[in-house]
Amino acid sequence: MTFYCFENARTPGQVAEMRRLDAAGICLFCPDGLARHPPERILLRTRHWTALHNDFPYPGTRMHLLLVPRQHATDLTGLPGAAQQDFWHALEAVVSDQELTYYGLGVRNGDCRYTGASIAHVHAHLLVGEPGPGGPGPVRMRFSARPGGPAHPPDPA
Repeated sequence: MTFYCFENARTPGQVAEMRRLDAAGICLFCPDGLARHPPERILLRTRHWTALHNDFPYPGTRMHLLLVPRQHATDLTGLPGAAQQDFWHALEAVVSDQELTYYGLGVRNGDCRYTGASIAHVHAHLLVGEPGPGGPGPVRMRFSARPGGPAHPPDPA
């Protein structure tokens, strides 16, 4: 079983890390995978969720955080009710702690070959774009894919 949809990766560095973890049989977002993140990248841990900085942030973001359930699931609805409820507590805590006055929230559920996700472990993206007219433009998050189709277009440099 693979935990990754390589065709949805956005950068060569992301693909390399996914291949390394896949060869070791490690899901990046299960407890063993989360343990590899340096402690300073972790913002919050609740009973069911971990909030951390994304190692591969989307272009145009001032902040790109991930909320990851500790239990492996590919869909939020596949998590126990307590974990679903704890999501909202974790989100509220992160928004308060980071003093966010605006953000976007995106979650892909189900088979990552079709959702555009690169990891087959449900997680929420908390995205904060750069404000102002001189910024890099809107932050874009992909929500669909075709199995075996082309990867994301390269990030603009």
